[in-house]
Amino acid sequence: MNTLSAATTSSQNLFQQLIDLSIPIGQYQLHVLEVVGVLIGVASAWYGMRRKVWAWPVGILANIMLFFVYIGATFGADQRIPLFGQAGRQVFFIIVSVYGWAAWAATRRRGGGDAPAVHPRWTTPRERVAVVAGWLVGTAVVWWAFVALWNLAPNPYWTPQWWYYAADAWIFVGSIVATYAMARGWNEFWLAWIGVDLVGVPLGFATGYVPTSVMYIFYGAFVLYGFSQWVKVTREAAAVQPVAGEPAPVP
Repeated sequence: MNTLSAATTSSQNLFQQLIDLSIPIGQYQLHVLEVVGVLIGVASAWYGMRRKVWAWPVGILANIMLFFVYIGATFGADQRIPLFGQAGRQVFFIIVSVYGWAAWAATRRRGGGDAPAVHPRWTTPRERVAVVAGWLVGTAVVWWAFVALWNLAPNPYWTPQWWYYAADAWIFVGSIVATYAMARGWNEFWLAWIGVDLVGVPLGFATGYVPTSVMYIFYGAFVLYGFSQWVKVTREAAAVQPVAGEPAPVP
């Protein structure tokens, strides 16, 4: 029994050390697991821009790693503030990513060969209203839930200000909206990520998650480029669509 207990303790210590492994850079600590998770997340975004199915499994790997990064303090493995919203959204990312993975893989199979896994398009007015309303209402509901949970179980590591709750809720809901929109092939998913980045950067620096903030800054520039590429594909597809009443162009 003592041997089993010692082995469990050793395993826990190794797990804690892996989460807390960091490199000092000035006044900040760059946590290695966070940096690796962020880089894998960027790779997933690159595959997404290229409309490759690999965007989803690579993204899931990043989600798993970042889940433990953001919730590490609850294991006594990290002295930073645990971000439950950031950790929780990784779980939803995985769920939505399974849907996106299946949808893109089905599209690619229908196209055959090395065909793109998704055909971008703009949302309809009804879809756009639903997305915006869902994001705003969802943020309010999640903010209320975060406050309620915190009041039930006060966090020993942190006494947050109200805007931390609001920012975490905005990022939580916005990230789910963006991931779902990406799975549907909506061009607006890139713009949703811009909305997440604008809040994620100051929140990351304020709570010590520097690599995450740097990722948001870099990702913001990358998102603008990706958005332009998807819009270009959408325009090219629209240009070859036959006008009503006219014959389709001969290839």
